[in-house]
Parts: sequence; C-alpha cells; structure tokens
Amino acid sequence: MIHRAITDGEVVRAPTLAGVRHGFFTRQGGVSTGPYATLNCSSRSADDPAALRENRCRVADYVGVRPDCLLGLTQVHGDRTIAVETPWPVGQGPEADAMVTNRPGLALGVITADCAPVLFSNVRGTVVGAAHAGWRGACGGVLESVVAAMTALGCPASDIRAVVGPCIAPESYEVGLDMCDAVMAQDGTAAPFFTPAARAGHFMFDLPGYCVMRLERCGVGQAAALGLDTLRDEARFFSHRRRTLAGGGPIGHQISVIACQAI
Repeated sequence: MIHRAITDGEVVRAPTLAGVRHGFFTRQGGVSTGPYATLNCSSRSADDPAALRENRCRVADYVGVRPDCLLGLTQVHGDRTIAVETPWPVGQGPEADAMVTNRPGLALGVITADCAPVLFSNVRGTVVGAAHAGWRGACGGVLESVVAAMTALGCPASDIRAVVGPCIAPESYEVGLDMCDAVMAQDGTAAPFFTPAARAGHFMFDLPGYCVMRLERCGVGQAAALGLDTLRDEARFFSHRRRTLAGGGPIGHQISVIACQAI
C-alpha cells in the first residue's frame, strides 16, 4: 500500500521530455533508512525488502504504471539494449544496460549512483528508452544501441529526444591515465572531454558532455544534459565516488524512469 506519494520536489523532470511521463528521481521521498535513506530503488542492495517494495511502488505511482510494470535490468556496464514487450519479476531483469519499448503501460527504469542515466522518447512518448551509461557503456556504444533499437520500432533518430540525467560532473570526476587510455583506445574523438587534473597523471572527465556528443553524433533530434552533480549534492543523490572517498560501506541508488504512453 502506498502511504505517501512522491512530490514534484523529490523528482527532477526534464523540459526536453515535456509531455512524456518520466522522472529522474532523487534519494528523497522513500522509506529506507541508514545508508539507503530514503528512496533507494536497487533490488541488488541489502536494503529491507519491504522498504524497497514501498519505494518502487511510489515511483511507479508517480509515473502512472502498476508496480509490476516498473522494469529494471541486471546492469553490467555493457552496450546491450533489449526491446521490452512484457514485464518480468523485480530483480530478475536480463543482463543489459538499456531498454526500449512501444508497449503502453510499461515503465523503464535504470539505477545509478554516479553513472549517467539517459532517458529517450519520441515526441508523443509512444516509443521510449532508458540507458545506464557509465564511461564503459558510453564508450562502448550503449547510447547508439538504444537509438538503433528505437529506430527498429519505427522511430527515426531525428525524432528522438534524449536527456542525460544526474551523474558525476566533470569538476568531480577525477580519473587516472589508465581509464583515459582505455577510452581513447576505443574512441579517439573523446580527447576534448579529458582535461588535466591538479594531480600529475590524472584527468577530469566530462561524462555528461561525452554522452551528449555521442547522442548528437548518431543523429538524435535533441540531446541535453541536466548538469546535476551526484557527488557534490549529497542531500539529493547517492554517489559511489562520495562513498569511496568516505571509506566505503553500503549505499543506495536512485532510479530514473520513463513510461510508454498510449497513442
């Protein structure tokens, strides 16, 4: 039973996706406690299962779908996109990092805590997609994979609107030479998204900017980033990097969701 609805102040909506049921949910508005406080939505965490169910029910209610129609994946930092036709049980999603659907009543959710959640839609919201894009997925082509899958459902790339949600910002994302080299080995055009850090041999990486560039390069009609930093905004977002800098321990994850609408 849903005891309290999530308020608009507890979720970020993107102007680019106006008219489409969606939300980049913050860590606020749920019932979880401790390191999972409060709207943890990761079924792979050690959170109280009852609290997790309630949190996901609140998210489903906000986007107007049944709780069993709020779908998630077993995310593996890859480039696989699946086309969703029917729901599956919570916690039993296939291994993939993106989904698309044209089935009304289904909502696609991705879990993040510094990686970039990216939501996609055509203008009417009748073909939608969601992607989990860390640096490995973005570099490996997960965003292009979503665009190709939406095109296969009859939505040309030029009709797609895509938004990169809250993630670690370039001023917070210090990386080593090994990560820089790994990205550059796969995508030589990524160089402008690395700038020298204060520490020798380290760089600051612009993950949201890189995602927008990849989206624009594959021809989407609109691509934008919200510019919200998960690491620095502790009140609103979970962050793996913040947790690591603090010495480790359990952590919650926020969810970003888009729902398919009827024609």
